[in-house]
Amino acid sequence: MVYITSWDEFVERSVQLYRATPESTRYVMKYRHCDGKLVLKVTDDHECLKFKTDQAQDAKKMEKLNNIFFTLMARGPDADISDVTGKEPTETQPAKKGRGRKQ
Repeated sequence: MVYITSWDEFVERSVQLYRATPESTRYVMKYRHCDGKLVLKVTDDHECLKFKTDQAQDAKKMEKLNNIFFTLMARGPDADISDVTGKEPTETQPAKKGRGRKQ
């Protein structure tokens, strides 16, 4: 297993892996206090993606990734995650219209 060094690449590949096989994909988070390392792993038993960090500032990034996976798992693998990531939707992911009140 090789660790991915770029956070953006890890997130992108993790989302792609989940969308390809949502039934068998797992997301595991492990913190080793003695080493001060946080390891994130996303696997579908055929491909394994890992990211390791010892930076406290990466906790916010991890929280954002948790929100992405919560959104995908609750709304389905084709859900629009642009509201979680803060990025604009791509051509393949049209923006969903809200049901809010008109003011």
